[in-house]
Amino acid sequence: QVQLVESGGGLVQAGGSLRLSCAASGRTFSSYVMAWFRQAPGKEREFATAISWSVGSTYYADSVKGRFTISRDNAKNTIYLQMNSLKPEDTAVYYCAAYFSGSGIITTRLGAYDYWGQGTQVTVSS
Repeated sequence: QVQLVESGGGLVQAGGSLRLSCAASGRTFSSYVMAWFRQAPGKEREFATAISWSVGSTYYADSVKGRFTISRDNAKNTIYLQMNSLKPEDTAVYYCAAYFSGSGIITTRLGAYDYWGQGTQVTVSS
């Protein structure tokens, strides 16, 4: 049974930083793409960033490019989201997600992701 468990959310002032973690278990994720999505109140869930576990390639939404960094720790089966220069508009529930991609190609399409975590709240105050 696949489990994705996020942690690290919280309240931070604008300009501050947070690091989110997503611990994955239940199978070998070497052929998976792992992503972070976010959902602000009253808005649709949107793609933020993703990493191909096998090749390490990454992709970022324009809204987070240059401020957020996704990374992985193979030994711990965990991915991270380092968020710097946070803005009030980054306030959202952040979700970890995964799907099988033998080619390592990353998609931003929400429907492609088969596994989801429960989410962690990030609140950025102005």
